[in-house]
Amino acid sequence: MKESTAKARGVDSRLRRIEGRHNALVKELRRAFDHGELTPDGYCAIEGLRILEEAIRSGLRFRAVFFSETGAARADRLLSQLGAQVKTLLLPDQLFAGVVPSETPQGVAALVRWKEFSLEEVLARYQTGPLLVIAGVQDPGNLGTILRSAEAFAASGVLLLPGTASPWNPKALRASAGSAFRVPTLTANEAETLALLAQHNIPAIAAVARAGTPLEDAPLAAPCALLIGNEGAGLSDSLLAAAAHRITIPMPGNVESLNAAIAGSLLLYESARQRVKARPTP
Repeated sequence: MKESTAKARGVDSRLRRIEGRHNALVKELRRAFDHGELTPDGYCAIEGLRILEEAIRSGLRFRAVFFSETGAARADRLLSQLGAQVKTLLLPDQLFAGVVPSETPQGVAALVRWKEFSLEEVLARYQTGPLLVIAGVQDPGNLGTILRSAEAFAASGVLLLPGTASPWNPKALRASAGSAFRVPTLTANEAETLALLAQHNIPAIAAVARAGTPLEDAPLAAPCALLIGNEGAGLSDSLLAAAAHRITIPMPGNVESLNAAIAGSLLLYESARQRVKARPTP
């Protein structure tokens, strides 16, 4: 493996050139992308200029930033926003393309420390926005869109139940447009979730495809937990049994159901609309 710190092609001298795929940081980046999970010490892999800038805006800590030779033109823009202690590496285009999952890479990727939230932080925000419970949403793009809507409509937090896509999946991160870095997101199993709702007297409202209360008539202004399931299988019997209300999005068109991202976004919007409407007039 050949490494140097010489300034090449006018690129900032902070970039350390890496020629071999066996570099420890390159291997860590590849594993994090391949698995779509956090590294053992809590870092996730991200790719693309916009998502890196969102990570910076979110105050995340960077372990390393990787540029391809083609993408090195973006280095000055990003390096000015990063601390001097962040490792910055320059990879040949072919090596970079073999590490990142995108078919058309933008030439910049990073390892960033995921911000962990506690259940206490979520409960402290619960009075101002619904708690979102996601059960079995397998498509990472749908999950990312839900996280983006959760931030847009001020959800207090998101509980991810088993069978749901990883929030660290590259597709989920891209679809969230940075919201995944800021929305309090926790993993839990079904039993833990049901115990939490009961212990804190949080009314659960389950989204169902049919035979529920129409969305506009649902009691969404008060604090609650919104339960969203897999668009095919829906919610489990135990989650449905725990729900104080079942709500349905009216669909005059000839479709059986909406995908989870659209359904979740509509529920979050309606909840925000009702909360605003219920506020006392000054």
